[in-house]
Amino acid sequence: MSGWIWALCAGAGVLGLALMRRPGVALAGWAVRSGGWLAALWLLQGVGSTLGLSLGVNPANAMLLGALGVPGLALLLLVQWLVTAGGI
Repeated sequence: MSGWIWALCAGAGVLGLALMRRPGVALAGWAVRSGGWLAALWLLQGVGSTLGLSLGVNPANAMLLGALGVPGLALLLLVQWLVTAGGI
């Protein structure tokens, strides 16, 4: 009977690893996108003064942009505009 227990544990382990694969791939993709947006924020920082944009180059902005993409950039620009215009 102990062979059945070992086989059941091994099957549960393989099933657990298979279930964790999908979130791991999604998390890795989000991290790559966040890194790309961090580089884009850094590049935008150089041109931002002429355009009147001053978004911070920090992990929080990069993670938000990695999750939301271009709409997240619009959200950050809207919040920056509201804060600098005195609306908030």
